[in-house]
Amino acid sequence: MNDKIELLEKYSLAGCCRPTLHDEIIGYFSHDDFIKVHRHDCVNLQKAEKERLVKLEWDKIIKKDEYTPDDDYHQLDETDFVILDHHHEYGVDYSLMVAAITRLSKLTVFERHKKLRNLKLLQRVQPVMIQYRKGIVDNKWIKHRNHTYYKLTAKGEKYLNFFKKRLI
Repeated sequence: MNDKIELLEKYSLAGCCRPTLHDEIIGYFSHDDFIKVHRHDCVNLQKAEKERLVKLEWDKIIKKDEYTPDDDYHQLDETDFVILDHHHEYGVDYSLMVAAITRLSKLTVFERHKKLRNLKLLQRVQPVMIQYRKGIVDNKWIKHRNHTYYKLTAKGEKYLNFFKKRLI
């Protein structure tokens, strides 16, 4: 959970007690002008200089998400995000394989790939050699033929991240 907490500049999470968003917290001014965020009950703070402790609240130190997607974001539904997430996890892929892995119908995936491409969330990959199944089959390459391969665009990545943050 800690890796999902983005703090404002000059704040960092203490490694000793690993605070989460559910913990009461306190800050400690470190020698490098950072404020280390500790759980309120951290045993390391018992030895700390009291004048270096600062009262903290999560909502005051968490970086606010300033990204707002375009109006076309509202044209997307959960199925679209399942497909975008598939491309995020597996990289370049084609509709039949996406359908098999996500257990969506072939027709649904073909239609959604077209929709997501039109919205510039996915892009077609030029017919070249591509690495097969990132993280599943090492060092295997296949020739791009007979299928249209797609990959996630930067805009698609941003939309997917925005969607996932709303789920938390």
